Amino acid sequence: MGIGEQAELMARRGVRKDGRVAADDQRDVERAILGATERLLADRRFDELTVADILAVAGVSRASFYFYFESKYAVLADLVRHAVAEGHEAAQPWLGHAGDRPPAGEIRSGILDGARLWSAHAPLLRAIVENWRSDPGLSKLWTELMDGYTKSTAERIQRDRASGLAPETSINAGTLAATLTWLGERVYYLAAIGQPPFDDQDRLVDTLTEIWLAAVYHGSPPESPPR
Repeated sequence: MGIGEQAELMARRGVRKDGRVAADDQRDVERAILGATERLLADRRFDELTVADILAVAGVSRASFYFYFESKYAVLADLVRHAVAEGHEAAQPWLGHAGDRPPAGEIRSGILDGARLWSAHAPLLRAIVENWRSDPGLSKLWTELMDGYTKSTAERIQRDRASGLAPETSINAGTLAATLTWLGERVYYLAAIGQPPFDDQDRLVDTLTEIWLAAVYHGSPPESPPR
């Protein structure tokens, strides 16, 4: 094949003269791999999946896969980052104290949005909970994500204690925040695998809301800090 023919073939494939894949094709390949993995997880456990399974569903070559991802664990990590970003955004009204509703309403809304997120991405989030200890990259990612929620929660608890909205106690705010964060992870996971009674979303949201209000505010908090 002559130089001109090679250049034409590369152009049709979206490959630039320097060997890099064009941006649009890059996004298409990545989307195909991510979408195939999430679809497979609806019926298969992550530890049963192979790269070959993903390639077959995505319709991409092995070389293309490894150009973008070093392993199936890296694919799962990318999917989880996108899903968890949605959850963090949903929790912002309470975490960032940006809402104009009383804390009880903000907490309940955030927990409900979290339950809906886990329901929408159940196979994916089930996979990370079951496998995050099996790969260093996943361990680092999940720990950082959970630590991020814990840090934001602790900061909100400290602000509300300082303002008088939440009572001062001997319980460290960081420890309380970590406990609530990891409790939520476990309960949402049990809901994702259909374990009763956590598969009843209304009961789950009511119970978690009650626990958070009792733990942080010792009951229902006032609508605004005392003056």
